[in-house]
Amino acid sequence: MSENPVMINKKASVLDAVKEMKSEMVGSIIVVEDGTPIGILTESDILRKIVAEEKDAAKVAVEEVMSSPPITISPDANIEEAVKIMGKYKIRRLPVVENGKLVGMVTERDIMQVSPLIMDIIEEWAEINRQRLAYRKEKKFMSGKCEECGMLSQRLLNVDGRLLCESCAEIVG
Repeated sequence: MSENPVMINKKASVLDAVKEMKSEMVGSIIVVEDGTPIGILTESDILRKIVAEEKDAAKVAVEEVMSSPPITISPDANIEEAVKIMGKYKIRRLPVVENGKLVGMVTERDIMQVSPLIMDIIEEWAEINRQRLAYRKEKKFMSGKCEECGMLSQRLLNVDGRLLCESCAEIVG
């Protein structure tokens, strides 16, 4: 999440909001009243409610065209919850609110930047588990005393000529 979302007062004009969005290079702006988010104005809102209707952005207050109430999420929520909410409501931006106050913003772009890293981790973990399963399937167990820790076991493995219990075999191998 970005920790400094762009905010504007509900009485500001849409033109002021657009200028702020342009200067901050963002696609939405959170409408706040006393630090509490009461709406969100997006590029889509501006296109559909101002441009398409040929309204003068300088004469229309943000509160007249904002999407309200905003769909929000807690800072304690995980990425899965954010994705589910965004999908359910068909939104690309999700204000993060704690104790009624705006503390950040999660966007579709934020999630897309994290997704490749998550996929890499999942693929690596899957490969590790495949290797473990293959290792266990090809090994035959023997009974006796582990040559590393000295514990008696019925599931000793031959690792480089030494008989080791499964725990020691994982550490050594």
